[in-house]
Amino acid sequence: MPVTESSHDAAVAALRASYAAIPPGAPVRLAKPTSNLFRFRDSPGAPGLDVSGFDGVLRIDGTTAVVQGMTTYEDLVAATLPHGMMPTVVPQLKTITLGGAVTGLGIESTSFRLGLPHESVREMDIMTGDGEIVTASRDNEHSDLFYGFPNSYGTLGYAVRLTIDLIPVKPFVQVRHIRFTDAVEAAAAITRIEDADFLDGTFFGPDEIYLSVGTFVDEAPYTSDYTGQKIYFRSIQERSVDYLTVKDYLWRWDTDWFWCSGAFGLHKPAVRRLWPDAKKRSDVYRRIVAWDKRAQFTARIDRWTGKPPREDVIQDIEVPTERLPEFLEFFHKEVGMSPVWLCPLKAREKWPLYPLEPGRSYVNVGFWGTVPQRPGTLPDHYNRRIERVVDSLDGHKSLYSTAFYARDEFWRHYDGKTYQALKERYDSEGRLYDLYDKCVRGT
Repeated sequence: MPVTESSHDAAVAALRASYAAIPPGAPVRLAKPTSNLFRFRDSPGAPGLDVSGFDGVLRIDGTTAVVQGMTTYEDLVAATLPHGMMPTVVPQLKTITLGGAVTGLGIESTSFRLGLPHESVREMDIMTGDGEIVTASRDNEHSDLFYGFPNSYGTLGYAVRLTIDLIPVKPFVQVRHIRFTDAVEAAAAITRIEDADFLDGTFFGPDEIYLSVGTFVDEAPYTSDYTGQKIYFRSIQERSVDYLTVKDYLWRWDTDWFWCSGAFGLHKPAVRRLWPDAKKRSDVYRRIVAWDKRAQFTARIDRWTGKPPREDVIQDIEVPTERLPEFLEFFHKEVGMSPVWLCPLKAREKWPLYPLEPGRSYVNVGFWGTVPQRPGTLPDHYNRRIERVVDSLDGHKSLYSTAFYARDEFWRHYDGKTYQALKERYDSEGRLYDLYDKCVRGT
């Protein structure tokens, strides 16, 4: 939604007031109704920062946009597309916020050439843990915070306003689904594809891997609609070429939460017809999952029916592209979950808290589901095993979900020295949570 400078200033004043109202020594957190994290925990019951006034687009100036931090990508895209523009990277779920994608990382099919969402940021206003609002950019006195903010997950501060780059779009996207029967060949192809606008992939099994190559086009012979009865991920196996409007392409995964809507029966035509199209959305599904976690409804049914407990395996990891076949072989043999999302990326700069090598080709592997626990193993057996394998392949793991690293190991992966220096400068009294405590210990 559009907002004015005066309404933004009023929101900043309300934010400062809500910070001042939190008792000294009490932890500071956001008071927000939605989340795309998968670290479920009880509500702390304490007041949080009022960010209700930070969900709009201030202005669009040619190839840049000035946007408030709590603006969802759904609203941001709705504002930019009429101008023939889009953010450089649009994360795949509608209710991911711009500030969330910058501080918590995001990715999508433009990442193979344009990097990650935070790499499009020119400057940002950040409320720090000390209660100050500072403007951080690549080359000002707060450049350390600018570069250290990505992957800090709100433990160094909250972005209230960001200036980001935009890229031009065309009305339609042509998508070519190219099948590979060998992961080595698919990985090699990823490094060769350059003359495209979008690139991601889907692993259905060791001999069924698809790279989906998207290109902007001015005209389309038809357009497919995957917001109703048809399911996008199934079309990958059924079509070699497809056409979508640019809007439908950007949100192609949201309708079915990739393929996770199957847990609610939506892959069955009869159930899908009864489920309102307006409720086929990732945020609806996540609320159902959050309720189920609180009520333990599914776990109780499994116990009553004699089924073994299940482990949530909900993760995104990055490995160098040349190591992708090794990871997929391990994952297929030991975890066995499919489909799996593949999203190539190249970081354009060095970001200390998530140290990908700039210019090197990586692949994000996303997998989201549950698997039966093995008798005699820890409840988190698969997640811990995945962490070890990713480490052995010179990879990294996103922190939006569960993590099990020991403290020293965690800081080895996520540059503890740089983080502690930032914490001392911008959150000197420790009002915000520590990154390890928040992402591993679950505080």
